[in-house]
Amino acid sequence: MIERAKILNYVETLSDSRVLCIGDLMLDRFVYGVVERTSPEAPVPVLRIEKQAVMLGGAGNVVRNIVSLGASASLVSVVGDDATGRELTTMVGSEPRVEPHLLLEPGRESTVKTRYVANGQQLLRADLESTHDIAELCAENLMRVAADSLSDCDVVVLSDYAKGVLTERVVRTLIADAQAVGRPVIVDPKGRDFSRYRGASVITPNRQELADATGRAVGSDDELVAAARQIIETCEIGAVLVTRSQDGLSVVPSDGEACHLPTQARSVYDVSGAGDTVVASFAVALGQAIPLPVAAEIANLAAGIVVGKTGTATAFDWELRTALDVSGEAGVQAKIKARDALRDAVKNWRASNLTVGLTNGCFDLLHPGHMSLLREAKSHCDRLIVAINSDQSVRRLKGPDRPIQLESARADVLASLEMVDGITVFDEDTPEALIELLRPDVLVKGADYSLDEVVGGEFVKSYGGNVVLAAIEPNFSTTDTIARMRKV
Repeated sequence: MIERAKILNYVETLSDSRVLCIGDLMLDRFVYGVVERTSPEAPVPVLRIEKQAVMLGGAGNVVRNIVSLGASASLVSVVGDDATGRELTTMVGSEPRVEPHLLLEPGRESTVKTRYVANGQQLLRADLESTHDIAELCAENLMRVAADSLSDCDVVVLSDYAKGVLTERVVRTLIADAQAVGRPVIVDPKGRDFSRYRGASVITPNRQELADATGRAVGSDDELVAAARQIIETCEIGAVLVTRSQDGLSVVPSDGEACHLPTQARSVYDVSGAGDTVVASFAVALGQAIPLPVAAEIANLAAGIVVGKTGTATAFDWELRTALDVSGEAGVQAKIKARDALRDAVKNWRASNLTVGLTNGCFDLLHPGHMSLLREAKSHCDRLIVAINSDQSVRRLKGPDRPIQLESARADVLASLEMVDGITVFDEDTPEALIELLRPDVLVKGADYSLDEVVGGEFVKSYGGNVVLAAIEPNFSTTDTIARMRKV
């Protein structure tokens, strides 16, 4: 395995990549709720809807992953003249660092996938889509727009979801055009006939797609490599990158040894969209001429981050840097952020459908009471922020002899706790301004406060957030501990 410090140096260059992504754009809609009973009309669960969310899917999700890594993207696709098409156009236009080229085809139905989710489990997916090839005139326009964009990109991604945008003629023309100007082409394939992608630099099938395309077993590493080499030889492909869901990925080059990389996720929650993450991160890496094995390591790390989240998520550049920490210190330090950087982290967490909690205090001498508070706070959210009073703020609140530990030491100790995901220091007497900036989903304080005494509580409740009073561990107090120490 390549040294992580060396990979980290490559990761720092990813933001310079410019990726041209062409393929099937779709809308991913999520309907979340709870199931408490079965319908009297049929033996099916009744979903009581609590919230809905939409995000870009298909080629759009590849682009979301590209820009989350700090790179820029051009997206070329086709939408229908319908409400979904207009919604997609608006969403793509609002994505940072994305140059949209969406062609409108009258009479075409834009694709929307609706997933119904209860208690973290998907109950049903309903698809509304067109799968027929785009019209000839639309195909001509798409190829022209793509060709015009080639000079401004470093790498090309063909995101094929078999919804009719990437016809065989379009694919072969795009690959030939990219080859003519020396741009590598990464293809996320569909179907059993990979010969339509002849000449691509890399294709990225999942294990089942590789088996279907070759008619071979792919259960073992040796079998998978043999199937990949069959594709390389018969379809003149430069390399095959096989995604294996929660088991990681394998990369098989046309020349050189294959390598198999296990997933880097601590826990696997959801593999939705992990293939798009692999394609995007691998393409961004190749756009910077990063060697194939290193690009595969980066893609594997990104996929490991995504499968540890729920829903169609993305991996962010700062998450890669944290995952690549060698000594442990960089990962700890990465949790400690200025409030503007923390605001960006909160935005990224929310983009991944993660709930954000916040608690605050001096945390001068960490004791079991603090640990109990932090554990309960973490149980109410996916990501926990701890806001600590600055040294000056503590002195104003507690007196000139406090704090015992400087704010840097207090932040370091808290950052070493796995349950804590973000730390910031505030200099005001209360965290009210910070709460208004971050707008946490959950605000947690100890039960020695009443609800009306929690600073920022009314503000959090005003936008639908929750205020939680955590149980207090008896007989633990920093002030009492310091008093006992002084008597010794």
